[in-house]
Amino acid sequence: MLHFLSNWENKQNDLSMKRTKVKELLNSTAYGNEVTVMGWVRTFRNNQFIAINDGSTINNIQAVVDFENTDETLLKRLTTGAAISITGELIESLGKGQKVEVKVKHLEILGDSDAEKFPLQPKKHSLEFLREIAHLRFRTNTFNAVFKVRHTLAFAIHQFFNDRGFVYLHTPIITASDAEGAGEMFRVTNLDFDNPPRSEDGKVDFKQDFFGRSTNLTVSGQLEGELAAMALGEIYTFGPTFRAENSNTTRHLAEFWMIEPEVAFADLQDNMQLAEDLLKYVIKYAIEHCADELEFLKNRLLEEEKSKPQDERSELDLLAKLNFCLSNDFERLTYTEAIDILKNSTPNKKKKFKYLIENWGADLQSEHERFLVEKHFKKPVILTDYPKDIKSFYMRQNEDGKTVAAMDILFPGIGEIIGGSQREERMSLLEKRMDEMHIPKDELYWYLDTRKFGTAPHAGFGLGFERLVLFVTGMTNIRDVIPFPRAPKTAEF
Repeated sequence: MLHFLSNWENKQNDLSMKRTKVKELLNSTAYGNEVTVMGWVRTFRNNQFIAINDGSTINNIQAVVDFENTDETLLKRLTTGAAISITGELIESLGKGQKVEVKVKHLEILGDSDAEKFPLQPKKHSLEFLREIAHLRFRTNTFNAVFKVRHTLAFAIHQFFNDRGFVYLHTPIITASDAEGAGEMFRVTNLDFDNPPRSEDGKVDFKQDFFGRSTNLTVSGQLEGELAAMALGEIYTFGPTFRAENSNTTRHLAEFWMIEPEVAFADLQDNMQLAEDLLKYVIKYAIEHCADELEFLKNRLLEEEKSKPQDERSELDLLAKLNFCLSNDFERLTYTEAIDILKNSTPNKKKKFKYLIENWGADLQSEHERFLVEKHFKKPVILTDYPKDIKSFYMRQNEDGKTVAAMDILFPGIGEIIGGSQREERMSLLEKRMDEMHIPKDELYWYLDTRKFGTAPHAGFGLGFERLVLFVTGMTNIRDVIPFPRAPKTAEF
């Protein structure tokens, strides 16, 4: 047995030593060298030209097989989706569109793909169809690009905070608190669903549950993040969050990822600057490290928009839109100033908005946010000082008694991408606000303790990761920027 494992490990090591990634070969000029490529067949043309992709790049490498001297049975197995290993000579390509290609000397089929059953034939597929086969959509150019960009953005976020001395904090996924006060949560239990234990009043007795109380999947790591920030100074979370909202829209998921920094000794101005710096850093990083992917996604979007009326097409292509956010300082204005602009805007006066702005205190919708960014200021916008009645209990109350030190960052094409605030550090005002919003103080004693023992000004925000990926990739449905989307009536794979 040991001898078998040793031989197998040696074989695997030998394979990995011989194999050269497609990305590396496409940038190579080592003509005449013998190379081994392993990947999946994208196309096989004229019984001669094999397009191979191994996932290392969005681009394929072409291998040329001598079909007259190759077993015909082997050639018939070169179908789209088949996994193959090719060894041959790296040569300068005579064809257009590629610099190099591989002249095949040895060909091996590692895994067959039934051409009649494989759903990803070399033709255009709708995104709706690809969502139905999400386990295979990684093999398309579009999703190769999207998930490369997603990875790059995640790496950039960690690097941004690490370089600034932040501590990466893992906050709980199972929690007994609702950070938003919204109540839209998924319950976690190991009680017998068909016959749960009940108390004398007939209610489910959660004291007999696994944790001895009612628990849920988290909607945010913010409150726990605040605890750590009040000792470590600067922390951030980056993890999954869950909302049990029956929202079947292109912008909502039931399971998504959030980035939530919390910073001690920071006010609203510090918070806005940190958020702007973060967004510009990660967008710039993606442009620098995903050039091929973003170029492909830009062209894909331009092609998609050709079918739209001219007035519905984007004014900027994808790369221009990303650079637009880098080259402009974000416009900062108060909610009150924004309401005045929106009330007097042409779409509002002509009743073009679906939700008309009539009075101060209205909760802004995506159409209003996009108007401010895309039509009025023509740059990213940071809105501040919202009415306290439409915001969460933990936001710091302003001196006017009507507004809170909140901020939202609005981006073109997407609306709100970041929401945050200076937190209420004053115990008496925090408790009063919790009473007004019927939030049980006894359940959040641990949160209130931070205001008892060394309270200090602090601030933070939340960035929905999928919204960020949606913006940077130019995709239009949030279900296309997460590998396996979770939404109402959707939990496959």
